[in-house]
Amino acid sequence: MIHIRPASAGDEARLAYIQTESWKAAFQSIVPGDLLAKATDLEHATAMYRRLLVAGKGHGYILELDGKPHCIAWWDAARDADMAGFAELICIHSLEENWHRGYGSMMMARVLADAKAAGYRNILLWVFDRNLPAIRFYRSHGFTPTGRKQPAFGAVEEMYVKTLDAQAAQADL
Repeated sequence: MIHIRPASAGDEARLAYIQTESWKAAFQSIVPGDLLAKATDLEHATAMYRRLLVAGKGHGYILELDGKPHCIAWWDAARDADMAGFAELICIHSLEENWHRGYGSMMMARVLADAKAAGYRNILLWVFDRNLPAIRFYRSHGFTPTGRKQPAFGAVEEMYVKTLDAQAAQADL
């Protein structure tokens, strides 16, 4: 059974575990080892999610498979000042053993629907420019590259954007 639910207080360890395990699997050939080790520190990630949940910052979700957490996503208003009015998909992570089974797409559909329901017409995300599986995934969901890049974790990220109204128009066809 698949269930997507909002993250809530008490979920910080689940969120952190899925994020750090996903990073270890997906970014080992992208992010330098020392930086990856720091970014996947479970205690640090747990504290970050605790702060977000306590502050009510953003919108987090957990996808559960048969009652076990598998995939997470987090979105909020865009963090870049020059992207005011955009939503931002801050992360979407899943445990490696269930990659390529459609769970990320289910989570993406939830995020896009909720961002649109919150009044956003556009959404952005940052993805490592060497993370080809993620780029294919985002492109399959209608995101397009902007050409805007920035350094992150010893690598390079590129901004991708999507118009949420286009999604609604496609759904009406």
